[in-house]
Amino acid sequence: MILIKDEDSVRQPLKAVFPGKYIQGKKALNELKYLTELFGSRGLLLASPSVVAHVLPKYQFENGWDWIHIDTFQGECCREELERLVAKVHQDKTDVIVGMGGGKVIDIAKIVADSTGIPVIVVPTIASSDAPCSGCGVIYSRDGIFEGVHYLKMNPQAVLVDESIIAQAPTRFLVSGMGDALATWFEARSCKSSGSANECSGYATHTAMAIAHLCYKTLLKHGIQAKTDCDLFVTSEALSAVIEANILMSGLGFESCGLASAHSIHNGLTVLEETHTFYHGEKVAFGVLAGLHLIEAGIKEKDTVYCFCESVGLPTTFEDLKMEGVSRDRLMEAATKICHPSEAIHHEVKKVDPEKVLIAMKAADAYGRKRKYIHIL
Repeated sequence: MILIKDEDSVRQPLKAVFPGKYIQGKKALNELKYLTELFGSRGLLLASPSVVAHVLPKYQFENGWDWIHIDTFQGECCREELERLVAKVHQDKTDVIVGMGGGKVIDIAKIVADSTGIPVIVVPTIASSDAPCSGCGVIYSRDGIFEGVHYLKMNPQAVLVDESIIAQAPTRFLVSGMGDALATWFEARSCKSSGSANECSGYATHTAMAIAHLCYKTLLKHGIQAKTDCDLFVTSEALSAVIEANILMSGLGFESCGLASAHSIHNGLTVLEETHTFYHGEKVAFGVLAGLHLIEAGIKEKDTVYCFCESVGLPTTFEDLKMEGVSRDRLMEAATKICHPSEAIHHEVKKVDPEKVLIAMKAADAYGRKRKYIHIL
């Protein structure tokens, strides 16, 4: 007879998720027509306005772009845009959708595909977040306020990453992606320590934890050089490594290991209008710093992370996020949203509440200001 311990009988299984295909390289977009035809014959390419204006004209297939219908994303991953696109898919009998652009156009393409039961191919033109590989999409209001997460039945069928396109994008996008990726290891570690479930309702595999840690090490090793190369529009080994960290490693790591304080802090900061001009990864990066204060991380680790953020240009103070004039009451409003029962901040080992979160955010700001003052001296 095999005896099963009580904790083993209720323990969730190990779970990990991956995209069906991941392709990264210079001029990788040349494979898009072939990939699309693998999955369907009536394709819809949903692209951001900048992609339609500046990227598509540079890539001409044998018959131009006549082989796929092109639609321009209306600017926000909200329910109204979702309804518009779902209706279009049904009307045109679309059987495969391609989402091409930044995080929001990618998210809505994934949600539309999931809602209509067709495959999706993701083509990120910036490495600003870990959205491309994930099996979820974030829904915002028309005004850009976080509303919730839509979980897909499966991850994208294919992710196609053209390094040449990403190298031509503004460097701020790449740096924002580093901020998003920076959270991967720390949130994975928190979930592991607290025994919290990951984003696929299971526990992290050893593989996923190793990927999350490799993501962090890759950023520390190649981040500064990748930023320099992107400033010069140069594809390089360092830039390639960071693109992989931002998109693949972080995507696999956050989903298969779990989220914690950094992303919850991002979600809370969206209620502050002052932060609306900042990218997802920039706010997540500050969330990482506040999270380190929340769990009372060691000085050496905090200094390492602050130094990295400073070296690549990620925010380390309220001033960097235009929050220096925000009142305590409004900060508490953000902290209250951060601590909503549905938020992943409760995956931290320590019990949290709005007051503790507010103290942690203020501590992160104070530590960042102190470091800047020392550097000036």
